[in-house]
Amino acid sequence: MSYPDRHEQVALRDLVAHARRHSRYYAIALAGVAERGWRLEDLPLLDPVRYWHLESDIGSWAALTAPIGDAYVFRSGGSSGPAKWSVCTRAEWERLCRVYGAAIATRLQARDRIANLFFAGNLYASHLFIHTALSHVRLPVSEFPFAGSTPLDVLARTLAEQRITVLAVVPAHLMQLAACLDAQGQSLPAVRAILYGGDSLFADQQPLLARVFPHAVCASIGYASVDVGVLGASLPDCGPGEHRVFDGETILEILDEDSGAPIEAPGQAGMLVATSLTRQLTPLIRCPTGDRAAWCEPPGPARRFVLAGRSASSRQVRIGTVFVLPDVIGDCLSRAVPGLAGWQVVLSRRHGVDHVLVRIAADTGLDQQATDALLSMLLTAQPGMAEMQADGLVELAITWCATAMLELDPRTGKLPRVIDRRAGDEAGRGT
Repeated sequence: MSYPDRHEQVALRDLVAHARRHSRYYAIALAGVAERGWRLEDLPLLDPVRYWHLESDIGSWAALTAPIGDAYVFRSGGSSGPAKWSVCTRAEWERLCRVYGAAIATRLQARDRIANLFFAGNLYASHLFIHTALSHVRLPVSEFPFAGSTPLDVLARTLAEQRITVLAVVPAHLMQLAACLDAQGQSLPAVRAILYGGDSLFADQQPLLARVFPHAVCASIGYASVDVGVLGASLPDCGPGEHRVFDGETILEILDEDSGAPIEAPGQAGMLVATSLTRQLTPLIRCPTGDRAAWCEPPGPARRFVLAGRSASSRQVRIGTVFVLPDVIGDCLSRAVPGLAGWQVVLSRRHGVDHVLVRIAADTGLDQQATDALLSMLLTAQPGMAEMQADGLVELAITWCATAMLELDPRTGKLPRVIDRRAGDEAGRGT
């Protein structure tokens, strides 16, 4: 783990005591943990279903440690399933943005002109988060807060006219912009850096980016989430997909997905779990991020780690700007497929398109008409993915197979719901 120093240990102890005393969720979740003498690994992992369950309005949320009176209220995109709320005090928000801004500053130069192309509105955090983080950058830089809704032709023209040098952007939107420019035979040689977040950039996207942005270096803007906060700093010494722990802000653990045992050896991937040391209003203690990661070096300050795709136990898998929910897929299959014996989702990437293959083992497969109806059901249940498929960015397919053809974990023999093979094609990832 990113071993807590003495100050972090004190902060963690105070956080747990505060959460146990003031949060209805943690009063139950931590009931079996001793008041003193516990270690981080003695605390239970956060239960996503119970933690984010909301019976009525946000004020009744069991995770809260105090009434909402001085706060920012956000929620995740919820593009293909129920959204998750995120509430933090204004002081907590400013701290998150300040430390994130300091990390972003390592990628910037004086007098940079930065286009903030992240998305805004409808309680979405990313544009505001990057905007506030940039306000804490001490270098003399200028922000152009376009947001993600600016029409591509207007955006392309303005980026050229204003000699923008840095793009802060979601990869799917970046590729739409690049395709628009390329179709018009245009390039933006003034852009020297592309700082992306929210998803991965893949190796097969680099040729188009190199044509349109011939002088740009692509790098993660950092690793963060609206649910937990800051997770990893993208510094100049980080390679593709690599980040460094935000010491003093977040404790990260990498756990074996089957046994839950901590992984300390560099190069061995496991489930990434985060504890925010600064979120007091809605504490996040041992929260699975949904990602897999591996340490790149032995324990030490600002320990470096690399992201390695989505966790097999993840309740959501990000593709482009939307989330695919394995639970939604499973519910559709259980209702539509007689004699369902098993299933899994295999993610891969070919020719610039994310492929989502649903493998289904059943007593008898459906005929082509019924299979097409099942595909339609899956897309209807996940409209965000349907939109991306209509745009040619995702291809959803179904294959029928014998139960023995489903891939098992070679070490444990268990059936992973999600197999993410895209990590091998990544040029890096930020969030």
